[in-house]
Amino acid sequence: MANALYKYSPFTFLSVIVILLFRGPGKVLLYYRYCQIDDPHVICAWQRALCEKLHLTGKVRVATEGINGTVGGTNMATDAYIDATRSHPLFKMEKDDFKTSDGGAECFKDLRVGVYKEIVPMGMDPDVVSYQLAGVHLEPEEFHKEVEALLAKADENNDTILLDCRNFYESKIGQFTQCLAPSIRKFSYFPDYVDQNLDLFRDKRVLMYCTGGIRCERGSAYLRSKDVCKEVYQLKGGIHRYLEQFPEGFYRGKLFVFDERYAISSNKDIISECRYCGSPWDRYQLCSTRFCCQLVLSCLGCRQDGRTACCPACQTKGQNQSQASGPHHKEECECTEGRPRIPQDA
Repeated sequence: MANALYKYSPFTFLSVIVILLFRGPGKVLLYYRYCQIDDPHVICAWQRALCEKLHLTGKVRVATEGINGTVGGTNMATDAYIDATRSHPLFKMEKDDFKTSDGGAECFKDLRVGVYKEIVPMGMDPDVVSYQLAGVHLEPEEFHKEVEALLAKADENNDTILLDCRNFYESKIGQFTQCLAPSIRKFSYFPDYVDQNLDLFRDKRVLMYCTGGIRCERGSAYLRSKDVCKEVYQLKGGIHRYLEQFPEGFYRGKLFVFDERYAISSNKDIISECRYCGSPWDRYQLCSTRFCCQLVLSCLGCRQDGRTACCPACQTKGQNQSQASGPHHKEECECTEGRPRIPQDA
């Protein structure tokens, strides 16, 4: 019997390893690192091969300014990915630089690894507005105290602005209490938003935040380049890190994520509502119209009644899809036509 066990134990051991590597519980990683990469195509090829070998899905952007990724897989596969990425001499990353949440490979439709001009698309040349000009990084504890002090002076003439630099559909389902959340649809609109609202930031202390910190790196650099603010700070590690330490803190609602989950939560607050009936609701789904990529908040009752589109125009188009022909535009609906590209905030 002992000989038999010895004979088959290597096979059993390998089977267990395969199961742990490609099946079982998993997670989603979120990370970035700004650093000089002379040949991003080499890093891109290495990352693609690494992800494929570990059966990871997700998105990885590589540029001369660094790397930005979010990938999902089993616990063993994602741990191996962290170790491999950290081992590269260019990145000099700590394990804590990788933010994690429950999930897996099923959270993404596929794997996309590519070389880009920017690792986060702000639409500005990284050589002109560099991450090296970013604002002061505040640890979650420091940021929490700043927000606490801001809220304590809510009724006074305050010189501090709490700025959410994410997109409107992200801040719609979760945000910090009493923040300024611009109604912009893409981060590439953020520079124009700053330009058109400079007086809003003049002589102010600005506390910035985003999902994981990466947008604040370039966003705060752009804001600082305008030389109108007293001081510019950013939440280190973003909302993700803040919620790990303060799940019942000043951030209320869900945290939007760019994968098939759409959101993760740390508290039970629902700050958004159904687009149709106005009942509390914060679970996004894609507009049901074939050629629209807008996200819609439609509660279970309204969805059962067939109200699954992002707007009446799309609802009508959806009902006539069988007769649809000719060219279509993904964002041709009332949602985009009725919203100003760059909002003017008071």
